Amino acid sequence: MFKNVMVYRIGEGFAPTLADVQAALEPAQFVECGASQEKSVGWIPPRGEAYGPLIESVGGQWILKLMIESKAVPGNVVRRKADERIAEIEAATGRKPGKKEKRDLMDDVLLSLLPQAFARQSTVVVWMDLENRRLVLNAGSQGKADEVVSALMNVLGGLSVSLIQTVTSPQAAMTQWLLAPTEDEWPVDLTVERETVLKSTGEDAASVRFTRHHLANDDVRKHVMEGKLPTQLALSWDGRVAFVLTDTLQLKKVQFLDGVMDESGTDKNEDRFDGDVALSTGLLGPLLDSLIEALGGEMELGAEAAPTQTQPTAVTEAADDDPPF
Repeated sequence: MFKNVMVYRIGEGFAPTLADVQAALEPAQFVECGASQEKSVGWIPPRGEAYGPLIESVGGQWILKLMIESKAVPGNVVRRKADERIAEIEAATGRKPGKKEKRDLMDDVLLSLLPQAFARQSTVVVWMDLENRRLVLNAGSQGKADEVVSALMNVLGGLSVSLIQTVTSPQAAMTQWLLAPTEDEWPVDLTVERETVLKSTGEDAASVRFTRHHLANDDVRKHVMEGKLPTQLALSWDGRVAFVLTDTLQLKKVQFLDGVMDESGTDKNEDRFDGDVALSTGLLGPLLDSLIEALGGEMELGAEAAPTQTQPTAVTEAADDDPPF
């Protein structure tokens, strides 16, 4: 349900009822693209049942789902067709179309080709935790997250959200964890796993990726001390959830570990929606709490995150010791 996670703070004063949200979403239900329409965005029943409610509440956690449909015509096809029309105009009139006329021709060609284009659909699951004033999106990119937030704010009056920022930046914390001489210096409930991406900040922008590799060793520390900072780091939480933390506080590749999904308590042949929502939100909520605490807590608006330090004296000396494993 949540393979990628982006977390926002819901502003004070937003306290609608479930019925209020349902009523607000209804005029913005998803409708497929028309013949000459490039994109359509709207809300669909999160449970997947036709004509079902557009918002579901499971254990007080609200779940919504946004559908995004788009049509794309290859740019080279549009240009080729437009060039053909321009050539026809030059042959018939002896003149070359101007810039504005060429742009209009490109638009006309695109509109004529859209009915033949295949539509691509994607969905984004939205979790609203009003008790903790937290909005969680199953979005893998900032662009898609911005689209969801915009769609929410268009229908829900009084809603304001902001990306959660932490006192210690994710990159600074990941750097400290990779330089730690022993596992005892890792945060409580979080374990560094076997994958990371390190990138330098210099002009060469050199990078190195470690996959299925023990990270608590001198080789990794050497790269970090030379200025290659972590942009991604695989972690696990409480032995139950694995994920990759990015330097922008996104969680990617979220995966519940073996046996965890059995805790939903539903039969394979039953509708697992309620159980999956309860389990997913019940695990991700405490995970986010632990992660934010490990990053120094949530930063107040207007404050600056702690800078990344690649060469703390104590850790530099410890880096010459034998790796912990």
